[in-house]
Amino acid sequence: MQTYLKAALTALAMACLALPAAAFDTAAKAAYVVDLGTGTVLLTKNADQPLPPASMSKLMTLYVAFEAIRDGRLSLDEKLPVSRHAMSYKGSTMFLDTTDRVSVEDLLRGIIVLSGNDACVVIAEALSPDGTEAGFARFMTQRAQKMGMTNSTFANSNGWPAPDHRMSMRDLALLTRNIIVDFPQFYPMFAETEFAFDGRAPQNTQNRNPLLSLGIGADGLKTGHTQAAGYGLVGSAKQGERRVVFVLSGLDTPQARAEDAEAIVNWAFRQFAENTLVTAGRDVAQADVWMGDVPTVGLVTAADLTMLLPVLGGDTVKAEVIYTGPLQAPIEAGAQVAELVVTPDGMPETRVPLLAASNVARGGFTARLKTVSGILLKRLQQGPEGTL
Repeated sequence: MQTYLKAALTALAMACLALPAAAFDTAAKAAYVVDLGTGTVLLTKNADQPLPPASMSKLMTLYVAFEAIRDGRLSLDEKLPVSRHAMSYKGSTMFLDTTDRVSVEDLLRGIIVLSGNDACVVIAEALSPDGTEAGFARFMTQRAQKMGMTNSTFANSNGWPAPDHRMSMRDLALLTRNIIVDFPQFYPMFAETEFAFDGRAPQNTQNRNPLLSLGIGADGLKTGHTQAAGYGLVGSAKQGERRVVFVLSGLDTPQARAEDAEAIVNWAFRQFAENTLVTAGRDVAQADVWMGDVPTVGLVTAADLTMLLPVLGGDTVKAEVIYTGPLQAPIEAGAQVAELVVTPDGMPETRVPLLAASNVARGGFTARLKTVSGILLKRLQQGPEGTL
């Protein structure tokens, strides 16, 4: 049996202005921008490269803490001790010392608003399988892998420079999406612009996110900076019913970070409009079936496929159906058997699962003979181009 990888999609076209879409030109070394509602990837630049994430990796510590609160293993009013190890961290801190016992709620705000390295370690040691920050980092790495963050490894809880502390921009965007969707009760904390913990550190009370006060819908999440990482930002903004998540890393100055981030938000909301490309239940294409009671089966999406497309876009959208086939009967209706790859002009591709539209039973001798003959004839007509 031969393996075929692509089948042409012929029924997908959009009526747009005949101009190419303009990609956003960012000075960031790596970037990723996605529309949360539709899943449309608007921009990708070195998005899967593991890079030093600096304080942006604090989002993973926060996610694990949110899970612990949800599961009853931690409570907001619980007060945690501060170890010498936590106190030893420099950089951005809450200026905690070993005489403190700090509520989890204050620690969360200390991480989100003040980017407290020490606050991260207090949380980490409380939740670590072995009581150490290193053990918590190993746990975060395992948890990240289960979440699909395959380019993330953690050496600590706060992003302190370490050779094996890395995250990709796509992973950070996925983590952001999970925080927003899984923990809406905590997400408003990320929009807070000030937290004056205990009055002890007046020089560190302001949120460093440069977008929060601009009135463009920005409401999170985390800045980052080290010498190795440059200046970065994991951000999100909502305008109307649309929400955009974006990640930038490797910018040279705080000003460049602020300017690029604001420009990306404006570009993402102004230059794209929602379009329904595929209606759920309607055949996108037909896939060949091997030894079935019918020679082909329809391929459909589970829901309407709505994507953002450039306001000034091409008059067609490139799309392909990818599957390994012919598909082996029997086939159950609703089983994922293929993938739709949609690539608008000037934009990254978007991949959508395709499902079998109907049941296909294994055919009898006559049906199987007809299937084999039909497929062999089609292969002969196509020639060797479609084969591996």
